[in-house]
Amino acid sequence: MRGAWSGWVWLGLSLLALLAWDFSGLDLWLTRTVGSAQGFAWRDAWVLRTLLHEGGRALALVVLLMLCWDAWRPWLPGPSRALRAYWLAVMVLSALLVPALKRASLSSCPWDLSEFGGIAIYRSHWWLTVADGGPGGCFPSGHTVSALAFFGLYFLWRDTRPQLARGLLWAVLGAGALFTAAQVLRGAHFVSHGLWSAWLCAALAWSAQVALCRFRVWQAT
Repeated sequence: MRGAWSGWVWLGLSLLALLAWDFSGLDLWLTRTVGSAQGFAWRDAWVLRTLLHEGGRALALVVLLMLCWDAWRPWLPGPSRALRAYWLAVMVLSALLVPALKRASLSSCPWDLSEFGGIAIYRSHWWLTVADGGPGGCFPSGHTVSALAFFGLYFLWRDTRPQLARGLLWAVLGAGALFTAAQVLRGAHFVSHGLWSAWLCAALAWSAQVALCRFRVWQAT
């Protein structure tokens, strides 16, 4: 399998970088630059709330519907319909996994913290069994997955249309970064919430690619 170990290495290195970020204190420091005791000035800004948050979710749904149609009646020659359906399933799984983890989390959003006009006390999201006094349900970022769930598009197209695959990958990463930045400015999430969503979606997509390659090797023997 092409670059099998390199993928695991990148995931491992990015995991270490994420853990370093978590323990650096930069989450709270950055949030303090955009929030105050009165809350977050950009919380209800049209461009962030309506365009990037609500519009981003609507766009993700449209893309998913388009991919469903493409798996049934392909628009471009290339991957088989079975392969398109496989990666569609992986992307749907990504879109479901992170929100499920988010709902089970005891970590509250920045705008729920007492420091920013709420009622919760800041605690690291690694305090898995300790409530912070707020509503919880904020880690990792569910909205960022509206973009990052589509990592599978890269693996779907990289063998038949590598240039398209790279373009789609950059589009997914760019949209994920934009959605994360919007939620941080609104006080809806810390930066780490978006970064962990990205890592989880990337890890799931890479694991699916490895499983697919191993299945093909098994099928050929």
